Amino acid sequence: MDFKINSKILEKLLSKVIPAVPSRTPMSILENFLFEIKDGSLTISATDLEIALRSSINITAEKNVKMVISARLLYDIVRNLDDTLINFTIDSKGKMRINTDKGVYNLSYSPSEDFPEIPSVSKEKEIQINGSDLKKALDQTAFAMSKEDMRPPMTGMLFEFSPEGLKFVTTDGHRLVKYINRLIVSEAQEQYIVPERAISVLLKLLGDQDVKIYLSKTYASFQINELEFITRLIGEKYPAYNSVIPLENENILTVNRMELLSTIRRMILFSSSNPKQVKFSIGNNSLDVSAEDIDHGSDAKENIVCDYKGDSMEIGFNTNYVNDVLSHLDGEQVVFKLHSPTKAGIIEPVQKQENEDVMMLLMPVRINN
Repeated sequence: MDFKINSKILEKLLSKVIPAVPSRTPMSILENFLFEIKDGSLTISATDLEIALRSSINITAEKNVKMVISARLLYDIVRNLDDTLINFTIDSKGKMRINTDKGVYNLSYSPSEDFPEIPSVSKEKEIQINGSDLKKALDQTAFAMSKEDMRPPMTGMLFEFSPEGLKFVTTDGHRLVKYINRLIVSEAQEQYIVPERAISVLLKLLGDQDVKIYLSKTYASFQINELEFITRLIGEKYPAYNSVIPLENENILTVNRMELLSTIRRMILFSSSNPKQVKFSIGNNSLDVSAEDIDHGSDAKENIVCDYKGDSMEIGFNTNYVNDVLSHLDGEQVVFKLHSPTKAGIIEPVQKQENEDVMMLLMPVRINN
């Protein structure tokens, strides 16, 4: 059986699917693409059993066929070809021949029976969101996911559907981010936890195109044009994150985001390796930011003009965490809503974007005296 396809079109298709091919696995079958030609459509799939990707393209082919073929080998061959027409010839003896105007390449293929079945997610309930909007939500929240496996739900991102909007929540116990897209509202309150690896892959796939999201109890599917991305969900309950968000924050610090971020990045150079600590001394519209490296006997202090309403206060934060928060917020000005040196602080942009709301929370650290 023969079919033809442009090399650059095929390269684009393979590059979208290959992120689901594991680099190391005891199951060698997972190192392959699943090729399926059916009724004039070529569908290429890959999975590592946690995530799966598949994409389709129309071709002219006389027969239907299903097989598995080495993913890395095929991808490397195709992406090293010039822009040319590829003629595939598939025989019944386990051989695939690739003909171009420059040469001939022979590969072996295997039957598809041992390849894991790609999960299918019910299309009954569909949520549609602009790809740029989804990417922004993921970009602003993904950094706060936990890296520790002791609490599996916190190693993923919470998608919470609510009457207020679609909420994206992450926390590692030291910081928390809640981003709300107010355009997508749901009468029912539903929670789904998407693993960190899936978020990482999804971020690379998103563009301006609309994304259709389908959800079940165990899987989520993200449809981007002809590409479908499927991920297993974390099947545990997410922590009651609202209970850690303080309600009393009467001390209000407003400061230029980029000016403070620049200062924090210099303070990182003077923070002791353990703990990474920066001290905010706040009072009378003045913010002193300081750090000390006890191990090397060095320290630094800078003053930033700010707007402050509240009692004078000294509060410490993890320097890297403050850097992360300020790096992932938009806008010229940010506001720190504080209660005391021992209570979590809330950081938000002063200028809110239409149809969205973002809140970041930081737990303080004990200041070294």
